[in-house]
Amino acid sequence: MILQFLLNGCITGILYSLLAIGFALVYNTTRIFHIAAAALYVIAAYAFYFFAVEVELPILLAATLAMLVTMMISLLTDLLIYTPLKRRKASLNVTMIASIGVMTVLINLIAMFFGNETKVIDNTIQPTFSLGELILTTPQMYQAIIGSVTIIAFLLYLGTSHYGLQLRAISSDEELYETLGYGSGKTRVGVFLLSGLFIAAASCLTVYDVGLDPHMGMNVLINAMVAMIIGGIGRFGTCVMGGMILGILQSLVVYQYASNWQNAITFLILLGFLFLRPQGIAGYKQRTV
Repeated sequence: MILQFLLNGCITGILYSLLAIGFALVYNTTRIFHIAAAALYVIAAYAFYFFAVEVELPILLAATLAMLVTMMISLLTDLLIYTPLKRRKASLNVTMIASIGVMTVLINLIAMFFGNETKVIDNTIQPTFSLGELILTTPQMYQAIIGSVTIIAFLLYLGTSHYGLQLRAISSDEELYETLGYGSGKTRVGVFLLSGLFIAAASCLTVYDVGLDPHMGMNVLINAMVAMIIGGIGRFGTCVMGGMILGILQSLVVYQYASNWQNAITFLILLGFLFLRPQGIAGYKQRTV
């Protein structure tokens, strides 16, 4: 029985890893606390629902269109909100408040158009696959395979491409990067497009299994932030470590106690790392001037 919960925890950890990478892409390169990511997660879910259920497109095409929509809205959030605030030399606290405002507006618009009730993408009984005593549903297979391939492809691209080198350089020191004559504008566009892609991928893979509602984004955002903190702030690969650890620990808590302890253990882990190791397991301490 415990092996089943460990397997479920690993799959959940893959989804958390996708979300943590999406959040870390923005935070590591701009230091913006991207609260609006919660709304992007919800937008991706409802775009997926709209294309798959209302328009009746094939699932794969619907998910692809949902990811494209989310990527565009992610980029627009930067172009219309974050970049103008940066030009006005607004503080990061002001930018975070603006991000909260964007999240609130977008989520309320979703609720206004689609309602507050829970919706499902596919209400048919999904086939299962048995691996000895372990059981996987079809959505879990998609989550494990697509999620893993996406993460591995990103990490390989990050480590071998010129753009990956730019991302790592900006993550280390954006101001120094610009001072040396390297413009971060095009890199920043890619950051928000990639962030939207990862958030949308996690959203589509999740809601295909469990359904969706307009107010699910904030809890998801908290898990993404905790996964990033566990792995280590300032790095991208460690988000995967943080996501896997969080997913497995949550699953073990559900196995040992009950599901209502899942959020409690998340906050306990967060507090523990903030007090004992704020830079995370493999992160580095943020430099102060």
